[in-house]
Amino acid sequence: MKILTLLLQVSLLIFMVGNLLDMGLRLNLKEAVNGLKNIRFVSLSLVWGFVLCPALAVLLTKIIPLEEPYAIGMIMLGMTPCAPFLPMMVTRAKGDLSYAAAFMVLAMIVTVIYMPLAVPLMAKGLTADAWTIAKPLLFYLIVPLLIAIFLKRKWAPFALMIQPIISKITLIDTIIMLVLCVIVYGKGFVNAAGSYAFGTQILFFFFVTVGSYWFSFGLPQNQKSVLSLGMATRNIGAALAPLFALAMVDQRALVMVAIGVPMQTIAGVLASRWFARRAIAEESKIVTT
Repeated sequence: MKILTLLLQVSLLIFMVGNLLDMGLRLNLKEAVNGLKNIRFVSLSLVWGFVLCPALAVLLTKIIPLEEPYAIGMIMLGMTPCAPFLPMMVTRAKGDLSYAAAFMVLAMIVTVIYMPLAVPLMAKGLTADAWTIAKPLLFYLIVPLLIAIFLKRKWAPFALMIQPIISKITLIDTIIMLVLCVIVYGKGFVNAAGSYAFGTQILFFFFVTVGSYWFSFGLPQNQKSVLSLGMATRNIGAALAPLFALAMVDQRALVMVAIGVPMQTIAGVLASRWFARRAIAEESKIVTT
Protein backbone atom coordinates (compact mmCIF):
# COMPACT_ATOMS: atom_id res chain seq x y z
CA MET A 1 0.00 0.00 0.00
CA LYS A 2 2.93 2.36 0.65
CA ILE A 3 4.04 1.92 -2.96
CA LEU A 4 0.52 2.70 -4.22
CA THR A 5 0.35 5.77 -1.98
CA LEU A 6 3.69 6.95 -3.36
CA LEU A 7 2.45 6.37 -6.92
CA LEU A 8 -0.67 8.36 -6.09
CA GLN A 9 1.45 11.26 -4.85
CA VAL A 10 3.56 11.14 -8.02
CA SER A 11 0.44 11.04 -10.22
CA LEU A 12 -0.96 14.01 -8.26
CA LEU A 13 2.25 15.93 -8.89
CA ILE A 14 2.05 15.17 -12.62
CA PHE A 15 -1.63 16.13 -12.58
CA MET A 16 -0.93 19.51 -10.99
CA VAL A 17 2.14 20.37 -13.06
CA GLY A 18 0.64 19.01 -16.29
CA ASN A 19 -2.59 20.95 -15.93
CA LEU A 20 -0.76 24.18 -15.14
CA LEU A 21 1.62 23.73 -18.07
CA ASP A 22 -1.34 22.97 -20.34
CA MET A 23 -3.19 26.01 -19.03
CA GLY A 24 -0.19 28.30 -19.50
CA LEU A 25 0.44 27.05 -23.04
CA ARG A 26 -3.21 27.69 -23.95
CA LEU A 27 -3.54 30.93 -22.01
CA ASN A 28 -4.25 34.14 -23.86
CA LEU A 29 -2.48 36.45 -21.44
CA LYS A 30 -3.97 39.59 -22.97
CA GLU A 31 -7.53 38.29 -22.49
CA ALA A 32 -6.74 37.23 -18.92
CA VAL A 33 -5.33 40.66 -18.11
CA ASN A 34 -8.40 42.35 -19.58
CA GLY A 35 -10.60 40.17 -17.37
CA LEU A 36 -8.54 41.12 -14.33
CA LYS A 37 -9.24 44.79 -15.08
CA ASN A 38 -12.91 44.20 -14.26
CA ILE A 39 -12.96 45.37 -10.64
CA ARG A 40 -16.43 43.98 -9.93
CA PHE A 41 -15.54 40.52 -11.23
CA VAL A 42 -12.21 40.42 -9.37
CA SER A 43 -13.76 41.69 -6.13
CA LEU A 44 -16.57 39.13 -6.19
CA SER A 45 -14.09 36.37 -7.06
CA LEU A 46 -11.89 37.25 -4.08
CA VAL A 47 -14.80 37.62 -1.65
CA TRP A 48 -16.46 34.35 -2.66
CA GLY A 49 -13.26 32.37 -3.18
CA PHE A 50 -11.25 33.41 -0.15
CA VAL A 51 -13.74 34.77 2.39
CA LEU A 52 -17.19 33.24 2.01
CA CYS A 53 -16.24 29.74 0.82
CA PRO A 54 -13.64 29.17 3.58
CA ALA A 55 -16.05 30.68 6.12
CA LEU A 56 -18.81 28.32 4.99
CA ALA A 57 -16.44 25.35 5.23
CA VAL A 58 -15.50 26.29 8.79
CA LEU A 59 -19.14 26.95 9.71
CA LEU A 60 -20.19 23.52 8.44
CA THR A 61 -17.48 21.84 10.50
CA LYS A 62 -18.81 23.64 13.59
CA ILE A 63 -22.46 22.78 12.98
CA ILE A 64 -22.02 19.22 11.73
CA PRO A 65 -20.34 16.74 14.13
CA LEU A 66 -17.44 15.84 11.84
CA GLU A 67 -14.37 14.15 13.27
CA GLU A 68 -11.38 16.51 13.24
CA PRO A 69 -9.53 14.93 10.27
CA TYR A 70 -12.63 15.20 8.08
CA ALA A 71 -13.08 18.79 9.25
CA ILE A 72 -9.50 19.61 8.25
CA GLY A 73 -10.07 18.14 4.79
CA MET A 74 -13.26 20.17 4.41
CA ILE A 75 -11.49 23.38 5.36
CA MET A 76 -8.68 22.67 2.89
CA LEU A 77 -11.28 22.22 0.14
CA GLY A 78 -12.95 25.46 1.18
CA MET A 79 -9.72 27.38 0.66
CA THR A 80 -8.94 26.17 -2.86
CA PRO A 81 -11.35 27.34 -5.58
CA CYS A 82 -10.99 26.61 -9.29
CA ALA A 83 -10.26 23.17 -10.74
CA PRO A 84 -7.88 22.97 -13.72
CA PHE A 85 -10.77 21.79 -15.92
CA LEU A 86 -12.70 25.06 -15.37
CA PRO A 87 -12.43 26.16 -19.06
CA MET A 88 -14.14 22.93 -20.17
CA MET A 89 -17.04 23.58 -17.77
CA VAL A 90 -17.25 27.24 -18.82
CA THR A 91 -17.41 26.20 -22.48
CA ARG A 92 -20.33 23.87 -21.72
CA ALA A 93 -22.02 26.67 -19.78
CA LYS A 94 -21.59 29.10 -22.70
CA GLY A 95 -19.61 31.39 -20.42
CA ASP A 96 -16.85 33.85 -21.24
CA LEU A 97 -13.58 31.94 -21.65
CA SER A 98 -11.48 35.09 -21.29
CA TYR A 99 -12.93 35.51 -17.80
CA ALA A 100 -12.27 31.84 -17.09
CA ALA A 101 -8.61 32.51 -17.87
CA ALA A 102 -8.64 35.58 -15.64
CA PHE A 103 -10.27 33.66 -12.82
CA MET A 104 -7.76 30.80 -13.03
CA VAL A 105 -4.76 33.13 -12.92
CA LEU A 106 -6.26 35.06 -10.01
CA ALA A 107 -7.15 31.89 -8.08
CA MET A 108 -3.71 30.33 -8.53
CA ILE A 109 -1.82 33.41 -7.35
CA VAL A 110 -4.08 34.17 -4.39
CA THR A 111 -4.18 30.51 -3.28
CA VAL A 112 -0.40 30.42 -2.95
CA ILE A 113 -0.41 33.62 -0.86
CA TYR A 114 -3.57 32.88 1.11
CA MET A 115 -3.18 29.27 2.24
CA PRO A 116 0.11 29.60 4.15
CA LEU A 117 -1.46 32.42 6.18
CA ALA A 118 -4.94 30.95 6.61
CA VAL A 119 -4.30 27.23 7.18
CA PRO A 120 -2.59 27.58 10.58
CA LEU A 121 -5.44 29.83 11.74
CA MET A 122 -8.41 27.91 10.36
CA ALA A 123 -7.26 24.28 10.41
CA LYS A 124 -6.36 24.01 14.08
CA GLY A 125 -5.42 20.34 13.83
CA LEU A 126 -2.51 21.06 11.49
CA THR A 127 0.80 22.14 12.98
CA ALA A 128 2.81 23.58 10.12
CA ASP A 129 4.72 26.73 9.40
CA ALA A 130 3.83 28.97 6.47
CA TRP A 131 6.76 27.88 4.30
CA THR A 132 5.92 24.18 4.64
CA ILE A 133 2.46 24.96 3.25
CA ALA A 134 3.63 27.49 0.66
CA LYS A 135 6.49 25.45 -0.82
CA PRO A 136 4.47 22.76 -2.66
CA LEU A 137 1.93 25.34 -3.81
CA LEU A 138 4.63 27.62 -5.16
CA PHE A 139 6.60 24.94 -6.99
CA TYR A 140 3.63 22.90 -8.27
CA LEU A 141 1.27 25.75 -9.21
CA ILE A 142 3.02 29.03 -9.89
CA VAL A 143 6.35 27.79 -11.33
CA PRO A 144 4.79 25.51 -14.03
CA LEU A 145 2.37 28.27 -15.02
CA LEU A 146 5.19 30.82 -15.37
CA ILE A 147 7.34 28.38 -17.36
CA ALA A 148 4.47 27.70 -19.77
CA ILE A 149 3.71 31.42 -20.23
CA PHE A 150 7.39 32.09 -20.86
CA LEU A 151 7.60 29.31 -23.46
CA LYS A 152 4.51 30.57 -25.26
CA ARG A 153 5.85 34.13 -25.42
CA LYS A 154 9.43 33.27 -26.43
CA TRP A 155 9.06 30.06 -28.47
CA ALA A 156 5.46 30.01 -29.67
CA PRO A 157 5.94 27.26 -32.33
CA PHE A 158 7.58 24.97 -29.77
CA ALA A 159 4.80 25.72 -27.26
CA LEU A 160 2.19 24.95 -29.92
CA MET A 161 3.90 21.65 -30.67
CA ILE A 162 4.23 20.37 -27.09
CA GLN A 163 0.83 21.52 -25.80
CA PRO A 164 -1.17 18.58 -27.27
CA ILE A 165 1.46 16.16 -25.95
CA ILE A 166 1.28 17.60 -22.43
CA SER A 167 -2.52 17.57 -22.63
CA LYS A 168 -2.60 13.87 -23.55
CA ILE A 169 -0.06 12.94 -20.87
CA THR A 170 -2.07 14.84 -18.28
CA LEU A 171 -5.31 13.15 -19.38
CA ILE A 172 -3.74 9.68 -19.07
CA ASP A 173 -2.27 10.60 -15.70
CA THR A 174 -5.68 11.87 -14.52
CA ILE A 175 -7.23 8.49 -15.26
CA ILE A 176 -4.37 6.71 -13.46
CA MET A 177 -4.69 9.09 -10.50
CA LEU A 178 -8.43 8.43 -10.18
CA VAL A 179 -7.89 4.67 -10.27
CA LEU A 180 -5.14 4.91 -7.65
CA CYS A 181 -7.36 7.18 -5.57
CA VAL A 182 -10.09 4.52 -5.51
CA ILE A 183 -7.59 1.77 -4.66
CA VAL A 184 -5.79 3.69 -1.93
CA TYR A 185 -8.78 5.45 -0.39
CA GLY A 186 -11.59 3.05 -1.33
CA LYS A 187 -11.90 1.71 2.21
CA GLY A 188 -11.72 5.27 3.53
CA PHE A 189 -14.62 6.26 1.26
CA VAL A 190 -16.70 3.43 2.68
CA ASN A 191 -15.82 4.37 6.26
CA ALA A 192 -16.65 8.01 5.54
CA ALA A 193 -20.21 7.07 4.54
CA GLY A 194 -21.35 7.15 8.16
CA SER A 195 -19.33 10.17 9.21
CA TYR A 196 -21.36 13.08 7.74
CA ALA A 197 -18.49 13.65 5.28
CA PHE A 198 -20.59 13.22 2.15
CA GLY A 199 -23.52 15.21 3.53
CA THR A 200 -21.23 18.07 4.54
CA GLN A 201 -19.76 18.29 1.05
CA ILE A 202 -23.18 18.15 -0.60
CA LEU A 203 -24.24 21.16 1.46
CA PHE A 204 -20.98 22.98 0.74
CA PHE A 205 -21.09 22.51 -3.03
CA PHE A 206 -24.78 23.38 -3.19
CA PHE A 207 -24.45 26.63 -1.27
CA VAL A 208 -21.27 27.88 -2.98
CA THR A 209 -22.55 27.06 -6.47
CA VAL A 210 -26.03 28.55 -6.05
CA GLY A 211 -24.97 31.38 -3.75
CA SER A 212 -22.11 32.65 -5.90
CA TYR A 213 -24.40 32.68 -8.95
CA TRP A 214 -27.38 34.48 -7.43
CA PHE A 215 -25.28 36.90 -5.39
CA SER A 216 -22.82 37.93 -8.10
CA PHE A 217 -24.36 41.37 -8.26
CA GLY A 218 -24.07 43.29 -11.50
CA LEU A 219 -22.29 40.64 -13.57
CA PRO A 220 -23.68 39.52 -16.93
CA GLN A 221 -24.73 35.88 -17.38
CA ASN A 222 -21.51 34.76 -19.10
CA GLN A 223 -19.41 36.11 -16.22
CA LYS A 224 -21.74 34.90 -13.45
CA SER A 225 -21.41 31.35 -14.76
CA VAL A 226 -17.61 31.62 -14.69
CA LEU A 227 -17.66 32.82 -11.09
CA SER A 228 -20.09 30.14 -9.97
CA LEU A 229 -18.24 27.31 -11.73
CA GLY A 230 -15.00 28.58 -10.24
CA MET A 231 -16.57 28.09 -6.80
CA ALA A 232 -18.29 24.81 -7.69
CA THR A 233 -14.96 23.28 -8.70
CA ARG A 234 -12.07 22.89 -6.28
CA ASN A 235 -8.34 22.68 -6.85
CA ILE A 236 -7.88 19.19 -5.38
CA GLY A 237 -4.14 19.25 -5.99
CA ALA A 238 -3.72 22.50 -4.05
CA ALA A 239 -5.83 21.12 -1.19
CA LEU A 240 -3.84 17.87 -1.02
CA ALA A 241 -0.32 19.24 -1.56
CA PRO A 242 0.13 20.77 1.93
CA LEU A 243 -1.31 17.62 3.54
CA PHE A 244 1.14 15.41 1.67
CA ALA A 245 3.96 17.75 2.73
CA LEU A 246 3.20 17.21 6.42
CA ALA A 247 4.28 14.18 8.40
CA MET A 248 1.73 11.96 10.14
CA VAL A 249 -1.40 13.50 8.64
CA ASP A 250 -4.50 11.47 9.45
CA GLN A 251 -5.58 9.67 6.27
CA ARG A 252 -9.18 10.73 6.84
CA ALA A 253 -8.21 14.32 5.99
CA LEU A 254 -6.87 13.08 2.63
CA VAL A 255 -10.03 11.01 2.11
CA MET A 256 -12.21 14.07 2.73
CA VAL A 257 -10.35 16.01 0.04
CA ALA A 258 -10.50 13.04 -2.33
CA ILE A 259 -14.29 12.85 -1.88
CA GLY A 260 -14.32 16.33 -3.41
CA VAL A 261 -13.36 14.84 -6.80
CA PRO A 262 -16.75 13.24 -7.58
CA MET A 263 -18.62 15.94 -5.67
CA GLN A 264 -17.17 18.83 -7.68
CA THR A 265 -17.59 16.91 -10.93
CA ILE A 266 -21.31 16.41 -10.25
CA ALA A 267 -21.74 20.03 -9.12
CA GLY A 268 -19.85 21.38 -12.14
CA VAL A 269 -21.71 19.27 -14.71
CA LEU A 270 -25.16 20.05 -13.30
CA ALA A 271 -24.39 23.76 -12.94
CA SER A 272 -22.88 24.09 -16.43
CA ARG A 273 -25.97 22.50 -18.01
CA TRP A 274 -28.28 24.87 -16.17
CA PHE A 275 -26.14 27.89 -17.01
CA ALA A 276 -26.13 26.87 -20.68
CA ARG A 277 -29.94 26.87 -20.69
CA ARG A 278 -29.94 30.29 -19.02
CA ALA A 279 -27.49 31.61 -21.62
CA ILE A 280 -29.62 30.29 -24.49
CA ALA A 281 -32.74 31.82 -22.93
CA GLU A 282 -31.04 35.21 -22.65
CA GLU A 283 -29.81 35.00 -26.25
CA SER A 284 -33.39 34.26 -27.36
CA LYS A 285 -34.66 37.34 -25.51
CA ILE A 286 -32.08 39.53 -27.24
CA VAL A 287 -33.01 38.14 -30.67
CA THR A 288 -36.75 38.61 -30.13
CA THR A 289 -36.30 42.18 -28.97
